[in-house]
Amino acid sequence: MIVGLGNPGPEYKNTRHNIGFLVIDRLRKIKENNSSSKFKQHSDYAISQLDDLDKTCLLVKPLTYMNLSGRAVKKLTETYNIPPNRILVIHDDLDIPFGRMKLKYGGGLAGHRGLKSIAGSLGTRDFFRLRIGIGRPDPREGIDIREYVLSSFLNHELQILPILIDGAIKGIYIFLDHGYEKGLNFINGFRLANPHTN
Repeated sequence: MIVGLGNPGPEYKNTRHNIGFLVIDRLRKIKENNSSSKFKQHSDYAISQLDDLDKTCLLVKPLTYMNLSGRAVKKLTETYNIPPNRILVIHDDLDIPFGRMKLKYGGGLAGHRGLKSIAGSLGTRDFFRLRIGIGRPDPREGIDIREYVLSSFLNHELQILPILIDGAIKGIYIFLDHGYEKGLNFINGFRLANPHTN
């Protein structure tokens, strides 16, 4: 199960906190001609599937807002009998510069409320995370972190965001097809040609 974190609603669509949604939407569009790739809306989540691999993967966007993401994830793990170690969560990360990403299994939550909700609902931190960097605001600008993550990407970031998202998707396929180590090597080594960092 691949879970992209974000907040529902058009006002959040291109915000930094919604990069998980953006990756899931791009994954679905790649296979939009496949009827099984259409999103089905439920009260707590939107769900689709990626079935061109050896195994079917569920694509999930929790619709509970970020802080309650675990509610949707828990419900789906029970419905489909998916253990935590078969879950990949895609989320924004303040501690990674924009244009970079990292793959991780288990460990700390870095104060991310979506991750906290999922770990609390599952009763474990032992699931995979694709951490996509959004960087931190310049402290001299005095921007509140909550305001920053809920703000839209800047114009120069929007220009290269599709390249970053496509890189994340390539990394996901490598991870799913060839395992954690090869996925880790690609994702953690990913570089944009001329990345703009915050």
